[in-house]
Amino acid sequence: MAVALGNDAAGAAGMTISCFSMSPRSLSVEEAHQLLSSMMPAPLDIEAVALHCALERVLACDIVSPINVPAYTNSAMDGYAMAWQQGNYRFRLVGVALAGHGFAGPLNPGECVRVTTGAPLPEGADTVVMREQVELNGNDVIVLAPEKVVPGQNVRQAGEDICQGQTALTQGTRLKPQHLGLAASLGMAVLKVYSRPRVALFSSGDEVRAPGTPLAEAQIYDTNRFALHGLLTKLGAEVIDLGILPDQEGKIRDALQAASTQADMIITSGGVSVGEADWIKTVLCELGDIGLWRIALRPGRPLAFGHIGSVPFFGLPGNPVAVMVTFIQFVQPMLRHMMGQRDWYPQRFMAIADEPMHSRRERIDYHRGIFRCDEQGQLHVRTTGAQGSNILTSMVRANCLIEIDEHHEQVAVGERVTIQPFGELT
Repeated sequence: MAVALGNDAAGAAGMTISCFSMSPRSLSVEEAHQLLSSMMPAPLDIEAVALHCALERVLACDIVSPINVPAYTNSAMDGYAMAWQQGNYRFRLVGVALAGHGFAGPLNPGECVRVTTGAPLPEGADTVVMREQVELNGNDVIVLAPEKVVPGQNVRQAGEDICQGQTALTQGTRLKPQHLGLAASLGMAVLKVYSRPRVALFSSGDEVRAPGTPLAEAQIYDTNRFALHGLLTKLGAEVIDLGILPDQEGKIRDALQAASTQADMIITSGGVSVGEADWIKTVLCELGDIGLWRIALRPGRPLAFGHIGSVPFFGLPGNPVAVMVTFIQFVQPMLRHMMGQRDWYPQRFMAIADEPMHSRRERIDYHRGIFRCDEQGQLHVRTTGAQGSNILTSMVRANCLIEIDEHHEQVAVGERVTIQPFGELT
């Protein structure tokens, strides 16, 4: 199948060109993001799930509060509720209001009731005085420091947190524990969320072996599939693990074709460079289309993206660090969009470099880094050491990526650099 490339003059003019006549120029990271944004699939279907099953799912519609929260005006602490009158510091105790059990009837001037935290305030009461700030004399409650009382103190007003009819949670929210608690406070037992994406995943290469099996000469263990499985699971995807495929065009073709019928996305690692046994691009050109191939970044330059039918396909590099970096930069945004997080962007902060760093112009380098906060609240960052794309320990030690843009060949000590914290992914 022919390929339409948006980065070349031919692609910009709407022409199609052969898969193997692609421009040798690598796309910039920004160009790659723009191209991928233009090819974003629609968000997935919507389903209803029980509240306790909704953690890390993405809300598919706004939640409008059917009630006030709090539902009624109540006490913020244990004490005495009264209608405060300036100059009056002696009140007659006429009853008790407990959480879940209110006081029947209104308060008359000069009366008060004992209240516990969360108890509804009786009609007429507007102020709560802490029990430590009063003295009891029979049925009389004497306020010890009336000049310090502020009318309305220690009272939670009805609707103070959320008013009835107010939008409490918005579509596209990735649900954390606090969101579930808020939904529960509104009485929501079921939430509408986007379906979890089904992602078909496999590694390729005759040299790759599954962990737990003996290695022959010139063989390596399959690292990438397990790292990707973890990243996908963290994002909330349902992984379809297709194992390891040999360097055989027919088997790769069959696997990709079958995966396109059962998955919302397909991810492979290895087989997308220029080696004679790298069949991914060849098969992808036969079954679908390629939208991009090479990106000016390190690690991770050889990266294929396209479609098999309507199913997006990512062919990631073979080196383990390059796999994780390209997943974070390119696969993650598309998956989040499919899950309903349409306006998601990675967090970026500025930090002071604690050591010199080297790069190359006309590409973005993603060093693996460790950031920290000093006593003044300023972020600092250093690398994890050797930065080869095969050195997976550089990711194990890291808590962020250090982004050195295409205009810099080096970063001096004390210079400010951009970092991307790993956040919830690692």
